Amino acid sequence: MILESPRVDPAELERRTGWAIKPEGACKEERCVLLPPGEDERLNARVLAERLGMPLVRDDATGLLCLGPEAGGRALTSAVAPDLELPDLEGRPFHLESLRGRKVLLYAWASW
Repeated sequence: MILESPRVDPAELERRTGWAIKPEGACKEERCVLLPPGEDERLNARVLAERLGMPLVRDDATGLLCLGPEAGGRALTSAVAPDLELPDLEGRPFHLESLRGRKVLLYAWASW
């Protein structure tokens, strides 16, 4: 979920992640997570990240933040990817490390 500010609209959170804000906290299916009292209409992204086990990453150049996705209790500890080696379109080995220092979007797909 891309954010332009550190405050999250509850309706947008539910629409994009499935987490609904209820009196008992943030809830998804049968699971509810307590949130601190006193939040205004917009929620603190840092608190949501901590409580919901989602990574929160900020791009200083644009001021944008990215919340999530859920990692099944295994939130990322950093935004640094390990070096991967895959064949390029000509079959030559390509190392992800060659892009170090640049922003990269990795798209993975599996048929199963």
